[in-house]
Amino acid sequence: MQWFKTEAREGKTFVFDPLRKRWVALTPEEEVRQKALYLLVEHLHAPAGLVAVEYSVKVNGLDKRCDAVVFGPDGQPLMIVECKAQSVKISAKTLDQAVRYHAALKPKFLLLYNGAECHCFKTENGVLRPMDHLPDFQQISLSLQP
Repeated sequence: MQWFKTEAREGKTFVFDPLRKRWVALTPEEEVRQKALYLLVEHLHAPAGLVAVEYSVKVNGLDKRCDAVVFGPDGQPLMIVECKAQSVKISAKTLDQAVRYHAALKPKFLLLYNGAECHCFKTENGVLRPMDHLPDFQQISLSLQP
């Protein structure tokens, strides 16, 4: 899979998203999203076909979009990924936004990423707890087993 392929058009820079299979404007947040997708697929070994980008979710009756959702082979959401531009600090506000998506989809994991900071959480007994490492796809898949 080819990552970080860019081109200039009409004074703007675009990046090819290999998961969505289309060119998208390279905004500061999109740059971080592409880095997160690369991390998920190339380093954490999430199958590209199980990663949805800009996944629609209903939150309190409103249409929202998660930056990315990693699904299990059974179609269950395993992890929500919320990205912010590198200039945006990961804060309680970022976590609050992601928690709303988390409540709607009920995955086991939540990842917050801004290109410099990365925070991963795991749901244990209905509570999101910070993790001290980034789990790979096999680890998050195994979390579904009883």
